[in-house]
Amino acid sequence: MTRLALLLLATASLSCSRLEAADADAARWARQARNVTITRDDWGIAHVRGRSDADAVFGMMYAQAEDDFNRIETNYLNAMGRLAEAEGASAIYRDLRMKLFVQPDSMKAQYAASPSWLKSLMVAWADGLNYYLSTHPQVKPRVITRFEPWMALTFSEGSIGGDIESISLRELEAFYGTRAMGLVRPDAQVIPKEPSGSNGFAIAPSNTATHHAMLLINPHTSFFFRSEAQVTSDEGLNVYGASTWGQFFVYQGFNDRAGWMHTSSSADAIDEYAESITKQGAGWVYRYGTEERPVTTSRIVIPFRTAAGMARKEFTVFRTHHGPVVREANGKWISVKLMQEPLRALTQSYTRTKARSLAEFRRSLELHTNSSNNTIFADAQGNIAYFHANFVPRRDPRFDWSKPVDGSNPATEWQGLHGVDESPLVINPSTGWLYNTNNWPYSAAGPDSPKRDRFPAYMDAGDENPRGVHAIRVLQARKDFTLPTLIDAAFDSWLPAFTDLIPPLLSAYDGLAPTDPRRSALADKIAALRAWDQRWSETSVPTSLAVYWGDELWHRVSAQAESEDMSVYEYMARRTTPDQRLEALAAASDRLTRDFGRWNVAWGAINRFQRLTGDIVQPFNDAKPSIPVAFTSSRWGSLASFGARTWPGTKKLYGTSGNSFVAVVEFGDSVHAKAVTAGGESGHPSSKHFDDQALRYTKGQLRDVYFYPNQLRGHIERQYHPGQ
Repeated sequence: MTRLALLLLATASLSCSRLEAADADAARWARQARNVTITRDDWGIAHVRGRSDADAVFGMMYAQAEDDFNRIETNYLNAMGRLAEAEGASAIYRDLRMKLFVQPDSMKAQYAASPSWLKSLMVAWADGLNYYLSTHPQVKPRVITRFEPWMALTFSEGSIGGDIESISLRELEAFYGTRAMGLVRPDAQVIPKEPSGSNGFAIAPSNTATHHAMLLINPHTSFFFRSEAQVTSDEGLNVYGASTWGQFFVYQGFNDRAGWMHTSSSADAIDEYAESITKQGAGWVYRYGTEERPVTTSRIVIPFRTAAGMARKEFTVFRTHHGPVVREANGKWISVKLMQEPLRALTQSYTRTKARSLAEFRRSLELHTNSSNNTIFADAQGNIAYFHANFVPRRDPRFDWSKPVDGSNPATEWQGLHGVDESPLVINPSTGWLYNTNNWPYSAAGPDSPKRDRFPAYMDAGDENPRGVHAIRVLQARKDFTLPTLIDAAFDSWLPAFTDLIPPLLSAYDGLAPTDPRRSALADKIAALRAWDQRWSETSVPTSLAVYWGDELWHRVSAQAESEDMSVYEYMARRTTPDQRLEALAAASDRLTRDFGRWNVAWGAINRFQRLTGDIVQPFNDAKPSIPVAFTSSRWGSLASFGARTWPGTKKLYGTSGNSFVAVVEFGDSVHAKAVTAGGESGHPSSKHFDDQALRYTKGQLRDVYFYPNQLRGHIERQYHPGQ
């Protein structure tokens, strides 16, 4: 037989093998699909039931893909460092940052070492997504045409920005991109950012009208970041809540006996080490104690899309035993050490969804992989609890861990992890309430809060924020909470930041000389602010003026506040001069007049919710329909958060972050819950569930959650097996 004939025969044999494997996969997927029922309620929310947990995961991922496959794929492109394959050169350094920590070979090895129960869930995760693609050939993935089970480990914690994303892309590029083995120090840049994070409240039975514990779940994330669903199985899974697109666990939610809410933590879980580097021969060494250790080098290849096709950029990256080198400062290379436990993290993320008591939930914390979040907890037995981030390395308190520490000093090594009991912990406080708003834990339960002086500084690097002040005010105000009044508390309209900021502005105005031209120019604006009760509403003119003034002052002083290591809010309240306050008010008034024809514009005419397309990066258009939103940025202490700004071509402010999923839950003999999602469950503009919750969202009008079959009865839009 000729060589050509042998080659053709081998090719044909390989093709047949692949076809047979594909047929076998399709048959296996179809069999598993028969074990799964997806019930869509009248809001388009999926209630997924499977015979086993794996079946439920299979159906959960299929349902997520139906609603927004693009977001699923994008999340995993980001998690695996493959975003540039879809988006081009602009994502190269984002991919490099991920690949410094996430490598396929490592993930595959950890998958192989996984316990069988978790491995079966990862297989079901991949199968559910692949079955969706096989039954929807019209859906064209940008990059990932087949999901593999190990990929689930690359995105094992549901935060909007994981630990790795704390590394500066600009400084990473300065080190690995523009350097030629020299040391480049990038210029400093201060960009005021919308506050991120979430609100969580837990109310004890002593403070509720029904004498049942209650929970507020209020993540502040990018809009449309999570999917809402219920997932149940005959193996005891029964969980409802918000799951980050592409993940097979409910990240913030509840089961029939317990619920949990994660809020971004200020615990120090990441450290930078200043390494003393010396060139030695063809390589580099770094000092550690009395040793000189070799800097490890490796090669990372980043494929990226171009107009002409795929291209590649190669990097030689450096590591010490602390971690990868990510930047340079003051002549030293800076390496980063952070949690790298994807298998344990995925285990904790899933097992807590099945925890039905305080004791069971606390056991899940012993995995110590919730590095970036605090947790608010409530259960049907009446327990409420605040758990601090539970990956906090034990360190020598002599060092300032908020800055890079000396990598050559062995005393800067981590010394294990703090246990749950060694962290700021609150269980069943006598106040009958507790909360977190991404502030420090030292006001979590009023007088029953943990004491700051009992913990090392690195346990929490945050401080109080205006939302914290607001939360305490609404939580201590009553002993008879119901679900409606808990919703009222979550949407309370007070803006405590302006209660602090407005009086100095009024004093600055009152101190003007009678002949000062600003006295007449600002008189009507000052009068409006003087009469204001510091509460937002759609019709409020002072809210518009105050927000524009606050934003103007914020931008004017943020760089100086940063240079003095102060929060911008604190600097505005205590350090700005009378002239700065008045000049910012004049500028804010001028901007309103320029954009809207007058300064006295109602807040709801400016602050808008708009969802025009299913794009991840939304476009906005003043000429298109939008909905007024009364609540403001959380920067000003609004518990209900709406992070809005102008966009290219717009004068109005359009929100892209803040309240995303809001739920209130009452536990007892049964669960009662209400919820709302920004826009709607579907990412497809053609679906009626693309924006069917938008008006409710803007008004804070939560809908009933159908947790039990009898609640779902009469509200079923469609029931089917995956693939039908």
